[in-house]
Amino acid sequence: MYHAHLKGTHYEAGYRWGSLLLKNQHIILEKVPFAITEERLAYAQSCLPIYQKDYPEILEEIQGIADGQQCDVRHLQAVLFGMYVLPPSCCCSCFAFSSEQQVMLGRNSDFLTALEGQNLNVVYRLNEGAYAFTGNTTAFVEMEDGINQHGLAVGLTAVYPRQPKPGWNAGLLLRYLLERCKTVKEAIHTLHVLPIASSQTFTMADCTGEIALVECNAEQVAVRQGLQQPFVCATNRFYLEEMQQYNLPQVDDWFAQTRYQTLYTALKQKRNGVDLLFCKGAAVRQLWFSLPIRPKHREGHRLVGGVRPQTAQNLPL
Repeated sequence: MYHAHLKGTHYEAGYRWGSLLLKNQHIILEKVPFAITEERLAYAQSCLPIYQKDYPEILEEIQGIADGQQCDVRHLQAVLFGMYVLPPSCCCSCFAFSSEQQVMLGRNSDFLTALEGQNLNVVYRLNEGAYAFTGNTTAFVEMEDGINQHGLAVGLTAVYPRQPKPGWNAGLLLRYLLERCKTVKEAIHTLHVLPIASSQTFTMADCTGEIALVECNAEQVAVRQGLQQPFVCATNRFYLEEMQQYNLPQVDDWFAQTRYQTLYTALKQKRNGVDLLFCKGAAVRQLWFSLPIRPKHREGHRLVGGVRPQTAQNLPL
């Protein structure tokens, strides 16, 4: 896994990362495990006006990477903007647990094995009003999970979309939440106002002990908050009643139902609280060994962070 610390403006952070990779003979576009098709290029162009309006800083960061890599920015945009809207694979699981003692958010990262060597943990300290955060990703600019300076932690799972539409995708939505939101409440509000393109879930937790599961796509945003039980969990399907109509039948979601039931059962048995040992060990093992098939090189897990309800002082920033 790569580890990076990026600061300055969004453009400066992007240029530093892109040029550093080039200096070490790492060409991003040569590592993309799927074809950059005309469909992806056209889709990216349809999204540009939306990002220009709502998140111009991220376009500057992508331009910085392109300049550092000495490549065509349109190809990077095609990779990034279509990553979750035209997903090549959906295989992750995520959960959040809240008790009086602590708040935990955990996520495993099972994605394309061709990207395993490009896993990146990054700490961003950017100007322009962005909150500092640490996050993990297989797609550089986009984030798959992370936690910011205010103790807001978010993890995503992708869901196969019914109809691609121009708008924000999961990885850039999560990145934006970490940069701009302090609490779960703020993050939920943000998801209700941005034009969403992809289908996904967001599992959230903050320092007040608030946790929530958001299932959303281009048509709808649905929320479950940890009111009746101290946990929420997600895989690569929609489970909230109002979102189930958007699940695609007969897709390879890598046993999403089995993984969900395993997570739900394991967390329900720990109603009085979970700890790091459970999150990093027992829960992952139960999830892994619940699958009827366990192909080589598919294993992976990640713990985003454990935040005590009253403080964010121990964040790795």
